[in-house]
Parts: sequence; C-alpha cells; structure tokens
Amino acid sequence: MMSVKARSGTKLRWGVVLGLSVVGVLFAAEKNTNLDDLLSRAKGAYSSGKQDEAIKLATQAIEAESTNARCYFVRARFYEEANQPVKAVADYDSVLKLEPGFADGWQHRGTEHFKMGQIKEAIADFDQFLALRPEQAPYHWQRGIAYYYAGQFEKGRKQFELHQTVNPNDVENAVWHFLCVARSDGVNKARTLLIPIKGDARVPMMEVHALFAGQAKPEDVLKAASGDNATTQQLLQLFYAHLYLALYYEAINDETKADEHIRKAAGPFWADNYMGRVARVHLQLKKTKIENKTQ
Repeated sequence: MMSVKARSGTKLRWGVVLGLSVVGVLFAAEKNTNLDDLLSRAKGAYSSGKQDEAIKLATQAIEAESTNARCYFVRARFYEEANQPVKAVADYDSVLKLEPGFADGWQHRGTEHFKMGQIKEAIADFDQFLALRPEQAPYHWQRGIAYYYAGQFEKGRKQFELHQTVNPNDVENAVWHFLCVARSDGVNKARTLLIPIKGDARVPMMEVHALFAGQAKPEDVLKAASGDNATTQQLLQLFYAHLYLALYYEAINDETKADEHIRKAAGPFWADNYMGRVARVHLQLKKTKIENKTQ
C-alpha cells in the first residue's frame, strides 16, 4: 500500500515494485501461470527502468484476462509513476469496479484525482479508503490538504489536529492547520493557535514555522534554504521554501508575491514528490480561478 504517511522524496522505483508484490498477496486466490509470468516480467522491466515495456506487458496481461483487477492495478501504478493520471484513474476505475472492497485502489485513485485538480473526487475516494481502513484516519494528511483546496476549512483543521497526534514534529502539518484556521477565522487567530513544533530537522522547516508564527521574515526562510552549491538537497530545500512562502503570502493576501513564489515552486524548483504535485495543483487552481473571473 502507498503509505499515507509519506510526504517527501523522489520516485522510488523499488518502492513501486515492492508495493506491487503485495498485490499478489491481496489477490492470492487468482492463479494463472501465464498471467503471473506477464506481470512478473512487467515488474522486472519497470525495476530496470524500462517503463514503456512494463506498461506493454501489463497491457498484455489485461488483454489476456480483462476481468482480473490485479492486472489493471499493476498498470495503473506504472501510469501513476509515469505521471499520467488520466490513464491511471481509468485503470483504477476498472480495479474498483471489479474489487470495490480493495482499499488501496481508492487511496491511489484519490491521489490521481488530486493531481488533476479534481478535489471533490479526491476527497470522495479518500473517504472511501478510510471507510475501509479507519485506523489510517490519523495519518491521512492528504485528505487535509484536499479539504483546504475544497474550501472545507473546518474539516481540514480537524484532520491536521488529528494528524498531529501521530506526527507531532511536522512543521508542514502545523502550517496547513494554520492555513485552514486563517481562512475561516483570520490570520491573527491562526497565529494564536499555531501548533508548536520543536523537532523538525528538515531545512528550512523551523524557519518556515517561525515565519508563520510572526517571528521571522521571508528572507530568513530563503537564506536557510540556500547554499553555495546547486545540490539536489539545496534545490529540494528551495522548493519547500518557495512553496511555503507562496502559502504564507496567500494567507496575508499578498497575491503578487504569492504568485511569484508558487510559480517558482511549481517551475524551476519543482520537487518530484507529492508536495510537488500540490504546488502544481495550487497553480492550476489559481489560474482557473483567474480565468473564471475574466469570463
């Protein structure tokens, strides 16, 4: 299962392959030697970096047994990692039609709906996932972020408060809680209710927390994130700096600076992880809102 806890990191090819190996257990009752061979070869191709071949083999498996949910799930995961959410959702649709009780299908489809900016659909899928896996509710920060973009700020606030019980040292959780409170009750109220964080060692998270607390300036965040060399780690730090500066400026109604920083987070400093997708969804929704106003 894709952990609802994971927030950062680039694509983990082996993580995908290991995750897909679980599918064989979940659908253990389904035995087909030829099918198993095709899917095994598909996973092997993917782990070797041969993405197109992996998708081709998974497609052959679907053609061989079109009523087997496992085949669609494997291909959906390949499409997901290839950043082809439309195709991934189509395959997850097939998975859930065949196996509506398969919780991971709902979770993965929800993340793909979110990537496309389909926020209501994402929330519906996350809700169904949690109906099947209620013990995961405290970990589901993705649903909290989706609530924020849906304008369901009280639900978002409660989700981040719940997540705090299992992840007490995460500045990002505190910030998204702040954002929900700011939208419903104002920035001053949000600042008084800002969740205290002391143990987030990621740069520049403590500076981000201090910024939202009113104890630091935007330049402090950028300075902490910057370094002498354009290393991969520095670029990741700058991505987070620009993302949270964008959200900070949005909270204080400085649309010009919010736009400047979200474009940097979604563009030159983009990170290939879930929060990177959040940055691009944010920019996409912002553009759509502006277009709707001008029509």
